[in-house]
Amino acid sequence: MKVLLVAAVLCAIAPSPTDDDPVPYPAGYRSWAHVASSMIAGGGMASGGIHNIYANEAALAGYRTGRFADGAVIVGDLLEARAGSITTSGTRIRVAVMHRDSARFAATGGWGFEQFRGDSRTDRMLDGLGGASRCFGCHTSRAQSSFVFSSWRE
Repeated sequence: MKVLLVAAVLCAIAPSPTDDDPVPYPAGYRSWAHVASSMIAGGGMASGGIHNIYANEAALAGYRTGRFADGAVIVGDLLEARAGSITTSGTRIRVAVMHRDSARFAATGGWGFEQFRGDSRTDRMLDGLGGASRCFGCHTSRAQSSFVFSSWRE
């Protein structure tokens, strides 16, 4: 009985997530599954550079089934492209994050979006839901693939 009472009190005082809660920095994402890489020329929202896409276990399952469950996280690691006889990666430009939580992010297809500048884990580039809506604007073209651009290749 005491355990239930304590649990009820803790749940009552624990903050509930809202649409304004930020998407967390994906600590350790470089040890997740590598999904794809691409090199994009030019600027704009896509920003030129080398894009490496990583997926946590839940997102990896989503790539394989075509349905991404809550808790799936996809990271786009954008690095400067240094061209020479061999093109190599340079400094990090940003870390883009898609975080699946269908309740919290219902307004953007169930995905929360965030971008972190350079190597910072705290310098957020989006201004809350407004910035996420701009990201989602491009991702709506991929509704048939759960709003995800990249795909898994065995």
